[in-house]
Amino acid sequence: MKINNRLIGPGQPCYVIAELSANHGGSLDHALAIVRGAKAAGADAVKIQTYTADTMTLDVKSDLFRVKGGLWDGQYLYELYQKASTPWEWHAPIKEEAEKSGLHFFSTPFDETAVDFLEKLNVPAYKIASFELIDDPLLIRIGQTKKPVIMSTGMASLEEIRHALDLLHAHGSSEVALLKCVSAYPAPADHMHLRTIPDMQQRFKCPVGLSDHTLGHIVPVTGVALGAQLLEKHVKLNAGDDSVDAAFSMTLEDFGQMVQAVRLAELAMGQISYSRIAQESESFAHRRSIFCSRDIKKGEIFTKDNIRVVRPGQGLSPKFYGKVLGTRAKEDIGRGKPLSQEMVDG
Repeated sequence: MKINNRLIGPGQPCYVIAELSANHGGSLDHALAIVRGAKAAGADAVKIQTYTADTMTLDVKSDLFRVKGGLWDGQYLYELYQKASTPWEWHAPIKEEAEKSGLHFFSTPFDETAVDFLEKLNVPAYKIASFELIDDPLLIRIGQTKKPVIMSTGMASLEEIRHALDLLHAHGSSEVALLKCVSAYPAPADHMHLRTIPDMQQRFKCPVGLSDHTLGHIVPVTGVALGAQLLEKHVKLNAGDDSVDAAFSMTLEDFGQMVQAVRLAELAMGQISYSRIAQESESFAHRRSIFCSRDIKKGEIFTKDNIRVVRPGQGLSPKFYGKVLGTRAKEDIGRGKPLSQEMVDG
């Protein structure tokens, strides 16, 4: 798939997305600072979320609308989304800052009105959140834009993923990437099951990445090593930031270290190769070979007592050791001399 002119998929560098989410903390200036910091840290794109409390839920204070357990335990959904949402009037300046910084800008819409709004901003792609993967009307509207789509798969069954893909394709989205995701905040590393990434690639025949909510960068780097072609991570400006998502978000400094680790992992994976690299030349000279371990007279038989396989690699290869034993020396050979073919009679 391609977002703007950036190819995403096999053979391409991992496409790294900085998720701003609620980490603006209610300040546009804070949001813009995160955008600039994301670029400096090595992100390819910055993503926000487009919703209001009213487009997400109902303003009802009953147990049905209260979060039970986890990071937001006890909070009513409506009030939580009021705190977390990014004001729609901020979208244009955030997009402008992102593009000025050289980042792609797109968003996660949570209903059809959000898609209509983002279309007016001419975003280059759409993100579908795990919770909305089952929202057929939303998927149909996004598909109708015919733009690239990145879809998280947290909580989804194989059947639900296939249905969502089919729906997007049927309504115009020909380029769709999937993100392996665990919808827990923070997510436990031992429940990530990253081996699913290559299986998803084979099963769904599309780019596959990772939307990561674990702490630190070991899991995302491992995901890239297993073939993740996209990586999404929540970012915050400072360690002390207080926002709805801050507890499981990565500081921009840590985000930058993660990007560096991802790029190093990509270099390290390289290609399938059994050849010796140039930097191994010096080491190659110190492999083992056959040396004389004491003075040997001409005509003397080579035995385990007078020849040994030792470092460095200036003598005959150790693979000839068994053939040399029992033969005779063609000349006098001093202790510490590498054995050569010319010294061996027979």
